[in-house]
Amino acid sequence: MEPNSSAAGSRMLQLIEAFQTQNWQITYVSTAAKSEFAYDISKLGISTNTIEINNPKFDDLLKKTQPTIVLFDRFMVEEQFGWRVAEIVPNALRILDTEDLHCLRKTREEAINKNKPFVKTDLLKSVIAKREIASILRSDISLIISKYEIEILKKLFKIDTELLQYIPFLLDKLKEETIKKTPTFKERADIYFVGNFLHNPNYDTVIYLKKEIWPKLSKELPKATLHIYGAYTTQKVNQLHNKKERFIINGRTEKLNKKIQNYKICLAPIRFGAGIKGKLIEAMQNGTPSITTKIGAEAMHKNYEWSGSIADNPTAIIKAAKELYTNEIIWNKAQQNGTTIINNCYNKKQYSQLLITKIINTQKEIKKHRLNNFIGALLQHHTLNSTKYLSKWIESKNSKKNVAKN
Repeated sequence: MEPNSSAAGSRMLQLIEAFQTQNWQITYVSTAAKSEFAYDISKLGISTNTIEINNPKFDDLLKKTQPTIVLFDRFMVEEQFGWRVAEIVPNALRILDTEDLHCLRKTREEAINKNKPFVKTDLLKSVIAKREIASILRSDISLIISKYEIEILKKLFKIDTELLQYIPFLLDKLKEETIKKTPTFKERADIYFVGNFLHNPNYDTVIYLKKEIWPKLSKELPKATLHIYGAYTTQKVNQLHNKKERFIINGRTEKLNKKIQNYKICLAPIRFGAGIKGKLIEAMQNGTPSITTKIGAEAMHKNYEWSGSIADNPTAIIKAAKELYTNEIIWNKAQQNGTTIINNCYNKKQYSQLLITKIINTQKEIKKHRLNNFIGALLQHHTLNSTKYLSKWIESKNSKKNVAKN
């Protein structure tokens, strides 16, 4: 888990904090290799375990810990481990945290690549959608971060609302005096974008900025520089760096919040994606207005005015960025809008309580809940049996390799 590298890492920490308010004993289990950038979760008094895919040692861990609740971080993890949980601790509540709808992001990306408009019904053709929806149906509760995605699940995929729980980012209220302590309009300069470059929408945005936005915007703002931050920058990202063009690739950085507070604008013209965008939340939390697209701002601000501007073509983006960068009155209003959005759309206390209530109530009625989800039971029986026996075959194959080595 790398909360400083991606919004997904921050999301998991928020959920853990909500669970700890109930004094629940938490065990964190991961297949990921240890990273120097990983958060030291043991600081939270949580035991950790590293496991392998297709390894029966996870079964032993389940037998030892006997969890009453299991949360899967994204559908791929549920695919790999859900059948083991269902088999060894069948009464444990199974929760899927989708993070975002991967099928939505991927289908939008395909539309961009083919230079055609995104059509919701294209999701029905997606192989990833079939896997993702099956995972949602097999789970007792799925946490959905975006109300737009809840509508897609309900209306397009006909998912029972009892299986879904809307949980956005869980954030502390933003105090006006905190924002007032950040640098003022006159004390700030330059523009930035931030994103983890393992995530395709971020790379696409940087290319879009480099080719379509910045060449014209830099002429409108001749004293401004565009800075790009992000974990896991690759050679193809680094080669975009050009000091003469004032297009600066900075890569990973520590204390990003302090840096954000010194910029006038977060420029994030995201062309495809899903969920809600951590980079835009961070901008608002640090009093920095933003320019983004409809997809960038999707499901993030209810009916509240955006903290900056929403625009969907280069001409409109450039015009909005120049106006926001040069007009102090508009900039101050955009900053205030950010505080309003954070405080009215991401109330940690409210949504944490909704989450805990949903979990407790579903646990109490788990048998009835599962009886009402016949399709989920059907998928549990058939789909996971195929996953199970493939995994067992790989286990056996790996075991024979180890014997041969010895």
